[in-house]
Amino acid sequence: MAGHAVRQAMDGAFPVLVVAPDAGAEGILVRGIGLEDIARLNHYEGGFGCDIVDRVVDSADGPVTARVCVPRPGLWTAGPPWVLADWEAHWADVVTETARDVMALHGTVPAEAVLARYPQMLVRGASRLRARAATPVTLRHDEAPGDVQVLERRTPYARFFAVEEYELTHRRFDGGQCAPILRAAFIACDAVTVLPYDPRRDRVLLVEQFRAGALARGDVQCWQLEAVVSRVDAGEPPEDTARREAVEEAGLELGELLPVSQYYTSIGAVSEYIYSYVAPCDLPDGLAGTHGIEEEGEDIRTHVIAFDRLMELVASGEISNAPLIITALWLQRERPRLREALQV
Repeated sequence: MAGHAVRQAMDGAFPVLVVAPDAGAEGILVRGIGLEDIARLNHYEGGFGCDIVDRVVDSADGPVTARVCVPRPGLWTAGPPWVLADWEAHWADVVTETARDVMALHGTVPAEAVLARYPQMLVRGASRLRARAATPVTLRHDEAPGDVQVLERRTPYARFFAVEEYELTHRRFDGGQCAPILRAAFIACDAVTVLPYDPRRDRVLLVEQFRAGALARGDVQCWQLEAVVSRVDAGEPPEDTARREAVEEAGLELGELLPVSQYYTSIGAVSEYIYSYVAPCDLPDGLAGTHGIEEEGEDIRTHVIAFDRLMELVASGEISNAPLIITALWLQRERPRLREALQV
């Protein structure tokens, strides 16, 4: 396609065509596809904010009029040149996994609505890929293909988070299959927490911020004490997320991360899965302050407190969120070892 080039969009998650007078964009000319195929392609590409237009392209058989996906002006910022090998190495698995969710909405949700949620859908796709990692099965049922059969999946609500309903059957412990049942789940993707700990001074750093979950419950105290916490973005390992968020929320550059645990927060109805860490680091006097990204509505205050004070807050209930409680108890067990390593 003369006069155009292919560039990265959204940090390289997908390619976009841009006008480039002295360039030419290479592509694949697909012939003979049916109307249903075209409708599915239009739905998928519409989810990227692309319009389907007719353009003349140069082929081995000469000039041909083809349908081309052209991004709407001003929607995406064009990045470096598109390199397929780079995309395959970094994005192919998560984008392909997310495509299943995009196409499951074909015929029921407009492409514009898919576009509004695509970044969140990528995060969900990445979470699902991580969920396929092997985990121990020594006591519980070892699931086999066909043990769970989803008859229908519906999404009655979808914005930053989503709610999904499943009509399904699953294997019973007596070997049979249960009758169809309805279950709903709140889709909150993988997250990471990290508690900065100074073993020499025996102190930790906590963050404090307003939390909508406490408001929704009717809590009279909506400001919560937590570890540094963030959603794990698509294309980013949990460890990188922890280090990035520590800079944003606390102004800390972290090095070593000690794994605490990996766990669901409320497995009965919430998909959220958390990776928790402790980060040995230097926490000098005067480090506490306010942080956060204003564009994201963040207003975060940090506290540097003694370890004994941390455990007092856990015991009193002033710290009331599971990730920080789990991490504090882990640190209580491992603290002597961490301090002994420094001969404190």
